[in-house]
Amino acid sequence: MKQYKKRLADRILAQKLMGKGAVLVEGPKWCGKTTTCEQIAKSVLYMSDPEKEKQNLTMAEISPKRLLVGETPRLIDEWQIAPKLWDAIRFEVDHRDNLGQFILTGSAVPASMDNIHHTGTGRFAWVKMRPMSLWESEESTGEVTLTELFQSPKAIFGMNSIDLEKLAYLVCRGGWPQAVQLNGEVALEQAFDYYEAVTKSDISRVDGVSRNPERVKRLMRSYARNQGTQASAELICKDVLANDNAGFDLDTVYSYINALKKIFVVEDMEAWNPNLRSKTAIRTSDTRYYIDPSIATAALGLGPNDLINDLNTFGLLFETMCVRDLRVFADALKGNVYHYRDSRGLECDAVIHLRNGSYGLIEIKLGGDKLIEEGAETLKELSSKIDTTKMKEPSFKMVLIGVGDFAYQRPDGIYVVPIGCLKD
Repeated sequence: MKQYKKRLADRILAQKLMGKGAVLVEGPKWCGKTTTCEQIAKSVLYMSDPEKEKQNLTMAEISPKRLLVGETPRLIDEWQIAPKLWDAIRFEVDHRDNLGQFILTGSAVPASMDNIHHTGTGRFAWVKMRPMSLWESEESTGEVTLTELFQSPKAIFGMNSIDLEKLAYLVCRGGWPQAVQLNGEVALEQAFDYYEAVTKSDISRVDGVSRNPERVKRLMRSYARNQGTQASAELICKDVLANDNAGFDLDTVYSYINALKKIFVVEDMEAWNPNLRSKTAIRTSDTRYYIDPSIATAALGLGPNDLINDLNTFGLLFETMCVRDLRVFADALKGNVYHYRDSRGLECDAVIHLRNGSYGLIEIKLGGDKLIEEGAETLKELSSKIDTTKMKEPSFKMVLIGVGDFAYQRPDGIYVVPIGCLKD
């Protein structure tokens, strides 16, 4: 029997259940939502169980309340295939007048909201799950914590055991729980299987719109080439047409990207808008990211050796992995991750901003003294532009690296931390 690896979402889910009648756990297929929720649920309804799906759907239409009977918290897995359950659960939460009654999981946004008449405000809480961070997959030592960095420590220490070859493997394998349990080529194949499932069926099933798998693949390859950029839909459309004359148009690009967002394959990053001393215009375009770097490597047909032989691509996809981990950690700290870019070209890869106004500035680099120095200079330049009379000074400035033996603090106060040492 596979041993359950603890997730940061365990703690978040438990806390949410203490304050709301129902909690919706959303995220991509295969990221471990159901398994995580099963750890705390006292009864379970698997809506997509092949032997009972038709019966469940019929019951959801004629008497949804019957599906909600069971010891609490009751898990309703893949609730979105029967959207009428939403209002039924909201009604039960109101009338039972108890907290922690239901857990819902969803790997897609409902195809239609016509049968949902209440937003769930005050009754539901939401939890976003992603593939596993390196800390959750037990490949980061966790010797350096973001919690600690927000306290501006005078010194940090951690030893990193992830070398370039291992890092390339982890980017290609991704954080899929099933892949984490496997080794070698078998583990790497899991991302390709996920990619094939998305292109052949999942992207069409989400809203009932039939999409040609080959056209989906062309779009996803372009999205992979534009990881970590603010590429517009127009640019992506041109990129697809330049690489393969598929007859794409802008409406098709928007349709495909929106469908990928609905099944949590794509998770773009919003722009950070701080108070600056100057009148520099801040770019507000979202930054393009897959929810896991392995989707990009699968879309491009790349393996670990390909990344090692193309360090530029490796760096971009390493950034996607770091963003995944930072988002997982930020959720645990009740924060959000943003990207900064202004009209003068100054760019910061990630900004973690907490509810209390504290924030940390992060540059992501594959490794090496030159790149670390470039990242540090960017952090210092951005920090000098922030108007600290209107907002707090950054709690920390960090260069997050892939390859490096140690975590340490530079004489200028900037932390250098390998991803293999970091946790929440």
